[in-house]
Amino acid sequence: MNDDVNEHRQYRVPSLDFQRLKVVSALGRGAKGVVFLVKDEELSEFLALKVIWRDLIENKNKDSNDNNSDEDDYKRVSFEQQVLQSFDHPLLPRLRGVLSTEKIIGHAIDYCPGRDMNFLRKKQTEKMFSDDTIRFYAAEMVLALQYLHNQGIVYRDLKPENIMIQENGHIMLVDFDLSTKLSPKSPESCPEKTPTPVTKRPSDSVKKKRRPLFRSICNSGISPEDSVSSAQHSFKTVSKGDSDHSTEKSNSFVGTEEYVAPEIISGEGHDFTADWWSLGIVLHEMLYGVTPFKGSNRKETFYRILCRPVELMGEPTALRNLIRKLLEKDPRKRIGVEGIKGHDFFRGMDWDLLLKMVRPPYIPCSELENKRIKEIDVESFVQGIFSGSGDGEGEGDERNKTGVTVNKGVWSNGLNHQLPETDHFSVF
Repeated sequence: MNDDVNEHRQYRVPSLDFQRLKVVSALGRGAKGVVFLVKDEELSEFLALKVIWRDLIENKNKDSNDNNSDEDDYKRVSFEQQVLQSFDHPLLPRLRGVLSTEKIIGHAIDYCPGRDMNFLRKKQTEKMFSDDTIRFYAAEMVLALQYLHNQGIVYRDLKPENIMIQENGHIMLVDFDLSTKLSPKSPESCPEKTPTPVTKRPSDSVKKKRRPLFRSICNSGISPEDSVSSAQHSFKTVSKGDSDHSTEKSNSFVGTEEYVAPEIISGEGHDFTADWWSLGIVLHEMLYGVTPFKGSNRKETFYRILCRPVELMGEPTALRNLIRKLLEKDPRKRIGVEGIKGHDFFRGMDWDLLLKMVRPPYIPCSELENKRIKEIDVESFVQGIFSGSGDGEGEGDERNKTGVTVNKGVWSNGLNHQLPETDHFSVF
C-alpha cells in the first residue's frame, strides 16, 4: 500500500456547477460552511455538497494580520480534497467533484441516508447501544482508522456526528478538515524524515503561547477554573513509538472538546494514538449515552480529561476493559491497533469478512427518489448564515454540549436534517 497521499489512487475529479447540481435540502453546518443534499442531474445520483463561504476565510485571514494565512486557509481546503481523492476504502468517502465560484468553494462526496451515529443512538432503547451492536460499529471504526494511519493520516475528529451510516448499513467517516499528514506509522524508531510539502497539511498559525506541560499541572492543585491556554502550530519530533506512533508529531490544537486526547490539550505533541483515545470516548458514549469527561464548561472538561480517571459503571466486561485501555491518558501506554484487534471484546471477530457482512445492525430506508427539489440559491443561503458573523462566533450565540456556535436567527428555518454544527478549536 502506497503511503503517500499524492501517489495513492489519484483520479480526475469532475468540476461541478449549479446547472448540473440541483439542491434538495440543507443538511447541516460547520464553523466555516454548510452541507447540502444535492442531486447530480447528469449521473442521477444524490451527493453531499460541502460549501465554504470565501469571505469567511478571507475576513478571518485579514483579522489575523498574517500574510501567509490566506494561502494556508485555502491550502487546508485543498488538503481535505486531496485526502478525499486518495481514499480507496469502503468505509471512507470518495471525492465526487469540486465546485468553485467567486463567492464559494466546495466539494461533493457520497451521501449517507442513515444520518449519523448520534442520531442512530437516540433511536435505541434508553438511547444506548447493546454490546453486540457496539462491537460491529467499533470494529468498522478500527478498520477505517487503521487504513487512515497506514496512509499517514491522523483523523483528529472522531465523534458520533462524523460517523455516518451508508445506504448498505456500514459506516462512513466524514469531515477531514482537521486531519493532518504525518510520516506513516513505524514499528520502530527511525531517523527524522523530511516532510513532503505538497501533501503535508499546512502549519497552523500560533494564536497564544501555550502553558507548560499540563501533566505537571494536574499534580499542582490547579482548578478547572484556571486558565487553559490554546495554541496552534506544528513541529516535528523523533519518536521511539510502537506500531501506532509516527516518526513525527503534530502540536496543533484541534478537535472537538469532549473527544480530544489529553496530549492535544497539553501540547506535548500527538500522533496516531490520539485517534484511539477518541475511539474510547465514542464507545463510552455508545454504551452509556454520555461522554465520560464532560464538565460545565470547556475549562472543566479539559481539566477532567487531563486529570480525572474514567469511571465505568457496571460489572467488569470486555467492553469496559477496552474502553479503559483506550482512555489511558499516557499515549505511550495506550492500547494500539494490534492490541485492539486482539482484545477479548473482539474475540472471534473475522476482520477480513467484516466488510462483507450482508446485514449490519441497521439498514436505513432511502426515500430520496421522492424528495422534492427545492429552489435554494446556495450562495445566498450560505451568505445569510455567515454574513456579519466573522469567524462564526458572536456575543449573542448559544453553545451546545460541544462548544458549538448556534446562530438561531438563520439556522432554525427550513432544514431537512438538522445535523449538529461543529465548532473546532481551530476557530478560536
